Amino acid sequence: MYVILNNIMSEAIYVTVQADLKQKIYQGEFPNLKLPDERSLAEQYGVSRSSIKRALNVLVQQGVIFKKRGSGTFVNPLYLKNHAIFQHEGSNLGVSDSFRVDGQAPSIELLDFQVIPATPEQQQALFLNDGDFVYEIKRLRRLEGVPFMIERGYVPINVLPGLNRSIVSGSVYEYIEKNKHRTVTKSFMTIMAEPSNTEDQELLELKATEPVGIMEGIFFMDDGTPLEFSTMRLHYKYLRYNAFVSLDSE
Repeated sequence: MYVILNNIMSEAIYVTVQADLKQKIYQGEFPNLKLPDERSLAEQYGVSRSSIKRALNVLVQQGVIFKKRGSGTFVNPLYLKNHAIFQHEGSNLGVSDSFRVDGQAPSIELLDFQVIPATPEQQQALFLNDGDFVYEIKRLRRLEGVPFMIERGYVPINVLPGLNRSIVSGSVYEYIEKNKHRTVTKSFMTIMAEPSNTEDQELLELKATEPVGIMEGIFFMDDGTPLEFSTMRLHYKYLRYNAFVSLDSE
């Protein structure tokens, strides 16, 4: 029991340190773009160097910082300048739970909620059979009252029975975490853009000549079960994507 608790505490420590360092980076607290060494950070946070090393490695993998042998650890200036609109924080991958747009959580307006037969595309994405049904959840996301995303999600009834309008008017992934003791930890996303349609222009306040960004993905629970096939249509101003590629073994 002690070992399990100790592992949980170590996990929480490194996550907390990583999140705090990222926040400090975004707030410009390292004006010379150089982070303190691991020993100094360990003393500053009152944690072990192994926790600091793990937190820094996560930030390296995300492309937020980079290590220069013999010189130290530095903030990636391009990442700081062009950091993606969506910043993942937390255990779930839901927009409400774990993403922030410019540091703020989006609000939810439920536009439609119904049960429909799964289409062939949804059957393939969610590993469903002919005759299976899905919840269709259509929501509008706002930031300080300004609409920025139309979200259509499809969730298999046999995976998550009992959903209702009250649940889907809030965070579905938070409901899963609290009531089903599952988390959504993996996703496969496709990002693209196309001309906006009439609905995009009406709900996202776009002009007929303006495009819409599209994020389409499948979200998986921690046991590998596909939970949701989702299409998110964003105001083009909120679509920004970064890719960090590393061939290092670190």
